[in-house]
Amino acid sequence: MRQRLLVVSPVRDEAKNIRRVASALAAQTRPPDTWLVIDDDSSDGTSEILGELAAEIPFLQMATRTKSTDAAPDRLAMAAEASAFNEALSLVSRTEYTHVSKLDGDIELPREYFERLLAEFETDPELGLAGGVLLERSGDSWVLDSFPYDYHVRGALKCYSLACFEAIGGIHERLGWDTIDEVYARMSGFRTRSLPELVGRHHRPLASADGVLRGKARYGRTYYVLHFPPAWVALRALKTGLESPRGLSGLWFFAGYLHAAFTRASRVDDPAYRRWIRRELATRAVAGLARIGSAG
Repeated sequence: MRQRLLVVSPVRDEAKNIRRVASALAAQTRPPDTWLVIDDDSSDGTSEILGELAAEIPFLQMATRTKSTDAAPDRLAMAAEASAFNEALSLVSRTEYTHVSKLDGDIELPREYFERLLAEFETDPELGLAGGVLLERSGDSWVLDSFPYDYHVRGALKCYSLACFEAIGGIHERLGWDTIDEVYARMSGFRTRSLPELVGRHHRPLASADGVLRGKARYGRTYYVLHFPPAWVALRALKTGLESPRGLSGLWFFAGYLHAAFTRASRVDDPAYRRWIRRELATRAVAGLARIGSAG
């Protein structure tokens, strides 16, 4: 069966970025079969720009959200983009496609991105979830975002095989959705990984939509929701503390985790999920200690 690619972009107030994102998609050596952009009540002219772009790009389709998220104090914590993504999917017949991708409205992709990504899926039938990596703006320069490429894919540019997407039941509309989906993909027998040779540019600072420090606290809260143990989170807080603003980032991260624990925030309520992620974390801890031992 010929590969068919659906790209869904939930956007809100992306007037500064959406043209470059569109230009990058229009220039793809293997463009999407459909690029569905759903606007979440933008107030900066994003919708008008999309209307102009739709007249220029034949595979671009527009939609508007019917559910407002303006009342939410923290749209990312309420998984507003996951909700918008699912609403967009309800407007199309996804079974007409072999792959479903989520692309944020501030990500500029290299020209061969989708051609090479789909080739990777073709080569590896067990690959269920994949994506590229991102350069993040740091002052006047660009810095490659560091994360575990061998199993994690950034939420900003995930691509699922349809078989994987159906097996995991789509994406969950809750904080931490972009880790929950990966865990369920691996539980379903699929591989998940990022491709470091596919490098895009992220034109909006990571987790900055509601403020950098609030983003760190949200990140810590996510670790509680996902059942990461306190010792693991403490080590992560030390690493996060090296990020800007130095020191405060780690404190806000750990405070977010503690606040979620104190208030008994809703967690993933699935015993199989909890067992799986504990085994994965234990395996990674052993592998990390082994690397430290061999380096010594």
